[in-house]
Amino acid sequence: MAAPWSRAVLCGSRGWRGFSASASLSRRTAPLGPMPNEDIDVSNLERLEKYRSFDRYRRRAEQEARAPHWWRTYREYFEEKTDPRDRIDIGLPPPKVCQTQRLQERKRVLQELRSSVEEERAARLRTASVPLEAVRAEWERTCGPYHKQRVAEYYGLYRDLFRGATFVPRVPLHVAYTVGEEDLMPVYYGNEVTPAEAAQAPEVTYEADEGSMWTLLLTNLDGHLLEPDAEYVHWLVTNIPGNRVAEGQVTCPYLPPFPARGTGFHRIAFLLFRHDKPVDFSEDTRPSPCFQLAQRTFRTFDFYKKHQGAMTPAGLAFFQCRWDDSVTHTFHQLLDMREPVFEFVRTPPYHPKQKRFPHRQPLRYLDRYRDSHEPTYGIY
Repeated sequence: MAAPWSRAVLCGSRGWRGFSASASLSRRTAPLGPMPNEDIDVSNLERLEKYRSFDRYRRRAEQEARAPHWWRTYREYFEEKTDPRDRIDIGLPPPKVCQTQRLQERKRVLQELRSSVEEERAARLRTASVPLEAVRAEWERTCGPYHKQRVAEYYGLYRDLFRGATFVPRVPLHVAYTVGEEDLMPVYYGNEVTPAEAAQAPEVTYEADEGSMWTLLLTNLDGHLLEPDAEYVHWLVTNIPGNRVAEGQVTCPYLPPFPARGTGFHRIAFLLFRHDKPVDFSEDTRPSPCFQLAQRTFRTFDFYKKHQGAMTPAGLAFFQCRWDDSVTHTFHQLLDMREPVFEFVRTPPYHPKQKRFPHRQPLRYLDRYRDSHEPTYGIY
């Protein structure tokens, strides 16, 4: 009778050791510092300081977010830290602005609005109107170029065009396609334009000083069919005197975008370069009408590297484009080639080896291994 008792004792001791080991493994380690909001007394929330306005709360939240902490957020774990000062700026220098003069101008405008009886009455009756043209001009003059830069970085334009180098588009570039007889399709910063709407060369306007020279480039970052790191140049007009695009040299004639079917959205960018004197672009000249895709293979980085001593990127605008029926006409009639079609090939569903005795499996377990192709229903 001693053997069963000793066996029971041994089994019990083993179970006790296993429980203690699992408990020690699941024990949480002490934090490296104070936890967030640890100093707040949650037992008496009425004594806490009230912010009384959302702006005050937002400023306090931004201050706390910038303060150094011992913990790291989810994004800090997986995103690489990039210092904006480490990136190379290849754009135009920032304009010299007197902050004192700008503040005095703002104070003058505020005083005029407060002293105006008509503006006060319109604001009280909620009939005041804001001139959007003036607001847009002020945005273009102050923070607009930096907003455009952030949008371009979000879409990866600088990464794919200049391999990480960046610039602030300080020259507003206005691009619009003519649709029909009266309608216009503008190009902003990432809006969608169909290939049918971009069938003809657009109207491009910008402000330029007298005697300055410019170069306009239109390239497709995602459309190359053979080389993933190459582009297709759709339009290249060089040595433009001032803002008269029609008087520039057409180095590469315009070709409408042709995103292949099944490749999703393509990023198509307009780039405006400034140079003080005419530049020799004879090596970049394409024959007209240039319907051979091999001749339109292009790399913006190599193009800029070759002429970086003479020109500087100054303006930017881009749109997104995907396949429509006009792309078929472009491939067949203009490019004289078969239209490539990309389709997603789905892999067959994976099922593990069938068990002879499927213990604790759902009732429709055997439907996975049926020989027929009839559709099955249910969640596995």
